[in-house]
Amino acid sequence: MAEYVYTAVGPDGKKKKGHIEAKTKEMAVANLKNEKNTVLNIEEAGGLAKKVNFSFGKKVKSRDFSVFCHQFVSIIQAGVTIVEAFQMLGEQTENKALRFAINEVHSDISKGDTLANAMRRRSGVFPSMLCNMVEAGEASGSLDKSFSRMATQFEKDAQLESAVKKAMIYPIVLIFVLIGVIFAMMTFVIPKFMAMFDGLDVEMPKITMAIVHVSNFFVRFWWLILILGAVAFIGYKIFAASPGGKNIIDTMLLRLPVLGAIQQKKACAKLGRTLCTLLGAGVPMIDALDITAKSMDNVNYKNAMKDAKDQVARGVVLSRPLKTSGLFPPMVCHMTSIGEETGNIEKMLENVANYYEEDVQNATESMMALMEPAIIIVMAFVVGFLVLAILSPMFTLYDALS
Repeated sequence: MAEYVYTAVGPDGKKKKGHIEAKTKEMAVANLKNEKNTVLNIEEAGGLAKKVNFSFGKKVKSRDFSVFCHQFVSIIQAGVTIVEAFQMLGEQTENKALRFAINEVHSDISKGDTLANAMRRRSGVFPSMLCNMVEAGEASGSLDKSFSRMATQFEKDAQLESAVKKAMIYPIVLIFVLIGVIFAMMTFVIPKFMAMFDGLDVEMPKITMAIVHVSNFFVRFWWLILILGAVAFIGYKIFAASPGGKNIIDTMLLRLPVLGAIQQKKACAKLGRTLCTLLGAGVPMIDALDITAKSMDNVNYKNAMKDAKDQVARGVVLSRPLKTSGLFPPMVCHMTSIGEETGNIEKMLENVANYYEEDVQNATESMMALMEPAIIIVMAFVVGFLVLAILSPMFTLYDALS
């Protein structure tokens, strides 16, 4: 699916802008018109537009979707109709974007539309995987099971994301503290301390003079440093949002010693959990592989899953393209092959997901356990170097006086 940026006039007569996902531009326009919008302008979103859309928080977190799915299952199992369930969910959901989408879906299904179609019209909020699971659940009459499976899926995704973010917080804080200490010492501490030696006829050590020159640059051009830092950050964001830039960055991430292995484990966990959930709900293998490809974060794994989908469509077993891609460990390929031979691929994929989800958490914690003392050592070295540069003139002065 492609993402489009549109400007339209809503049924209330107010002008609005937003993003919508659809296979073609015509389908995007049709979906907007079905919602009684008058489309003024629509065009495919570029890389920067997609990034900005993400950065303003329009994406709903996995944790919010997990709560939404669990609540829906509980309400449905209590004997409440789907229409009433969405009305109740719209009143109690905290996330504003999700609450608005739920209310829109409630309006559509109240008019007789299917739940899957109503959710697909809000594809900017509801992921395609959830929409396909709902469609499969409606077709089989087991909508509660589909939502229950998706609740587990989103919960596992949220746990994985939380484990990685939690492990990264302390090292990131240390890095920012180090940058702050260097900036403060160069801009404020060293100039004031060096002013004590201005009237003294003392030859400054080379290490001190080097630090003084750097400090003078910080004092005179601190604004330039901040501007260059902001430009570098924005430039990286734009580069990372472009197809070519993302491809380069994702490829480099896979080649890093420790981080590359974690990226591989995350992809394996995503593959196992997503395919297991979709196949268990009765979604066809081709569609399941297409959705799995879209859910991959790394573009290399995204392309590998797209190639796997094409080969499976030609009659090739799934384990073969996974092996030939060279991106998946032998265990994933062997487990998939065993599942295909025994006719129990869902269980094998679930085992793969469980193993690699735990492995990602362990690997991330181990990496952070190594990074924390390394960052502290670097901080001690930098601060010690600056202190030595400051104290060296004092030792030279004492030697001269003696």
